[in-house]
Amino acid sequence: MSLLEELQNRSGNQCELCTSKENLSIYEVPPVSTGGVDGSLLACSTCIEQIEDTDKTDVNHWRCLNDSMWSEYKAVKIVAWRMLSRLRKEGWPQDLLDMMYLEEDDLRYAKESGDHLDESEKIIHRDANGAILQAGDSVVLIKDLKVKGSSMVAKQGTAVRRISLDHENAKYIEGKVGPTQIVIITDYVKKMSEKE
Repeated sequence: MSLLEELQNRSGNQCELCTSKENLSIYEVPPVSTGGVDGSLLACSTCIEQIEDTDKTDVNHWRCLNDSMWSEYKAVKIVAWRMLSRLRKEGWPQDLLDMMYLEEDDLRYAKESGDHLDESEKIIHRDANGAILQAGDSVVLIKDLKVKGSSMVAKQGTAVRRISLDHENAKYIEGKVGPTQIVIITDYVKKMSEKE
């Protein structure tokens, strides 16, 4: 069974956020580390567009989270928490957030988007050229880096895909080099374009 079919079965062939039955597709919850059924949900084009572009947010559309925040599926709960956090100044989303519970690991994952922070609080990660880095981006190392605690050297030109951001330090990102998860200083990476 394909991922789409699994999500259609799980959701009853409707958006797992707003229950719309139109224009459904797979939405992988960024930063995608697992993808698959646990890291994805079935969502309509309206929800996906508003998740990805804050300028298109229709606050009333998200009143649907009153139901979907209780989903048994982690990906749905995480997206619900992120959207409620983003909209919390409206009043009612904060009330729902106060009722919501996420396991510690899920909450940490949910916070990787930074939606719970005010704009002034957000830490912006930039590569060596000043390009803004987002969770899930791919970067390339611009110099050889010795990996602390091991004899490994991450070579210049190594691609690090699907990075995650340190939300307390704008200079640190994390990513996998081979099988090893490492912390990388942003001064030593360059953001890769979509085509690379």
